[in-house]
Amino acid sequence: MDNQVKQLRNWKAVSAILSVLAFALIIVLLVIGVKGIRESAFKPLPDPPASSFTTTESENGTEITEVSAVVTEETEKTAETEAAIVDPLSLWTENAPAKKALVSYIETVTDENSADYIPIENRIAVFDMDGTILCETDPYYFDHCLLVYRVLEDPDYKDKASTFEKDVANRLQAKFDGDKSVEVSMIEHGQAVAMAFAGMTIDEFEAYVEDFKNQPAPGYNNMTRGEAFYKPMIQVIDYLQENDFTVYIVSGTDRLIVRGLIKGSVDIPRNQLIGSDELLVATGQGDVDGMEYTFTDQDKLVTGGQFIIKTLDMNKVTAIMTEIGIQPVLSFGNSTGDSAMAEFTITNNKYKSLAFMLCCDDLERENGNTAKADKMRDLCDEFDWIPISMRDDWTTIYGEDVTRKI
Repeated sequence: MDNQVKQLRNWKAVSAILSVLAFALIIVLLVIGVKGIRESAFKPLPDPPASSFTTTESENGTEITEVSAVVTEETEKTAETEAAIVDPLSLWTENAPAKKALVSYIETVTDENSADYIPIENRIAVFDMDGTILCETDPYYFDHCLLVYRVLEDPDYKDKASTFEKDVANRLQAKFDGDKSVEVSMIEHGQAVAMAFAGMTIDEFEAYVEDFKNQPAPGYNNMTRGEAFYKPMIQVIDYLQENDFTVYIVSGTDRLIVRGLIKGSVDIPRNQLIGSDELLVATGQGDVDGMEYTFTDQDKLVTGGQFIIKTLDMNKVTAIMTEIGIQPVLSFGNSTGDSAMAEFTITNNKYKSLAFMLCCDDLERENGNTAKADKMRDLCDEFDWIPISMRDDWTTIYGEDVTRKI
């Protein structure tokens, strides 16, 4: 009989231990479950409450473990009151009209219950580069500065440059120095770039651009040329990508220069970078037409020295339909060279669409131009584009440690 009592007591003790452990396991699983379903946009919840385990001995010598959960005041708060949604456009002023318009748009077109819902495959956004996401004038376009360096300063090339290349580069330098009477057409510049980098492989060209972008930005302190991206606009790109938009850059800059400049700076795949084009040929091709030549295992693909097309104005629209094949729903630009792209985006679009235009009106943090900014605002009013003010809409441009040289 005593043995039976002892066995009964032991079973009761074991049962108590199992019950306590099961209760502890449930608490742990609940904590893990709550953590697993939290949205990534919320701040992390505090660590789950620590539990204390105490071991006592029963009358018959059996060890019994008791669980005592330590509940803090913080853990009693709900996830809703604890979490704070991170602002994806935190570098924009709170009441910036363009920010409000974009956020409202994204919330609408990504809502499957909305009449304006856009399927993921049709969420296409196109961005100009110079002056829209990148510093435009320091002292001039990045690709213009690159050409001047290549032809007039590069010790490995300047003595090899043609008369045409030197003429274009010298005129550009005169513009840099403030001579407003000098003109250089976009076609002249495109051809000079093609000639100055002829014979390079794609990797060599892009590496050259990467080296150049590591030079200090002439007009700024604590910034290189390749760091001169507008941080608030990079936030826009990230925000769109997080909402399943496919982002393209459609630039008047040479495509290979765009690739080298974007690499490591902006998270956009290279096959979504569209720019002006130059001829590419095989090293053994010579003057033979591509229809008459076959690439061999001895060949490399190199730049052919011939300019093909400048991707500005209507050519941006053509490039979009040739390479993307889908009408965009969002367009971001900064000049009349982006007007055709903007109008193409919002005209007869089956989906809700918007066009934004950046106004470079900040005279302290950037090389602003009030007259040009005012003209762009007038165009925005006329064509129903949404203006973005660098001065009023952004809390920073390049980062707080970057200052403009006065």
